[in-house]
Amino acid sequence: EVLLAESGGGSVQSGGSLRLSCAALGFDFNVTPMSWVRQAPGKGVEWVAGINSAGGSTAYAHTVKGRFTISRDNAQSTVYLQMTDLRPEDTAMYYCARTAEASKSPRGQGTQVTVSP
Repeated sequence: EVLLAESGGGSVQSGGSLRLSCAALGFDFNVTPMSWVRQAPGKGVEWVAGINSAGGSTAYAHTVKGRFTISRDNAQSTVYLQMTDLRPEDTAMYYCARTAEASKSPRGQGTQVTVSP
């Protein structure tokens, strides 16, 4: 069974930073491209960032490029999202996903990020 457990969310003021983590189980993490996606209230799932299996290639949505950094630790089967210069429009539930499933309903519980003006 695929298990993805997100953590690290919280409430911050505009301009603040957070680091999200996602622990993965149940599949061969080392060969799996991973992504972070988010869903704001009343909106669809938005892809945020992706990273290849080795961690050497990353991609970002234009809305977060330059502010967010995705990384991974294959020894720990964990993917991270460092978020800086947070804005109110970043407020959402954040999920990690296997990139191949990034457009589908998220598997995990997610972690809430709330940014106040």
